Amino acid sequence: MIVFPKAKINLGLQITGRRNDGFHNIETVFYPVNLYDALEFVISPEPSASDILTVTGIAVGVKPEENIVIKAISKLREKYSFPWLKIHLHKVIPQGAGLGGGSSDAACILKSLNRHFELAIGETEIMSIALEIGSDCPFFIYGDPAFASGRGEILEPINPVLSGYYLILVNPGVGINTGEAYRNCRPAVPAENLLQLASRDIKEWKELIINDFEDFAFKKHPVIGKIKDDLYRSGALFSLMSGSGSSVYGIFSGKPGNIPGWLNDMVIWQGEM
Repeated sequence: MIVFPKAKINLGLQITGRRNDGFHNIETVFYPVNLYDALEFVISPEPSASDILTVTGIAVGVKPEENIVIKAISKLREKYSFPWLKIHLHKVIPQGAGLGGGSSDAACILKSLNRHFELAIGETEIMSIALEIGSDCPFFIYGDPAFASGRGEILEPINPVLSGYYLILVNPGVGINTGEAYRNCRPAVPAENLLQLASRDIKEWKELIINDFEDFAFKKHPVIGKIKDDLYRSGALFSLMSGSGSSVYGIFSGKPGNIPGWLNDMVIWQGEM
């Protein structure tokens, strides 16, 4: 079985408070982007006592047995029985880029195994399993545009507000440690939540929608801020860093013809939404 885990961007990200469990409460809008990994699994054709994962494409920086896909499968095996698997993951979504690639891979394998082996896991349970793996993992169970609160697991569907716009997604190839990013932020409850802001005309977003991680990321890696500035200079209606970085996107009314060459070299996806 072959599936294609999809990336996401964040239309704003506000950190509203620290939690007693060590996590943070956030408000964000998760929005899917047509940038995909490829994930294939088959029942192991030879006797085995473990699942075997092979990873190709962009390096993820961890051993296959420590990959989040194996973590998701192991979590499922705690309660459900199914054959040992051979899995091939081809990475196209950069790791640690604020695009949710790992969480999407994990959610996709959970959904696919549930369907393929007819495990009959209900929505509440599979969302709970996903949350144990990662805060944004529940979003990828369905992957529709959603306003997210809590750790990111409380999801409220929204209209596809980017439909018809053109998106350019840029990744500078530098990493941002999520834990370090959280340690350098100051939680605050916003005057107006992103659910309300995202319903406004996109031309108003530049003055209204923020990502609380940007200040830290721009200081640590000034190239990220320069990407955002140049996307605006190229005619973007709205531009923002996604998640804790380091990818930056620009939203345009149509395909722009004046993107600087240095920026074009870092484009990892572009197209109509």
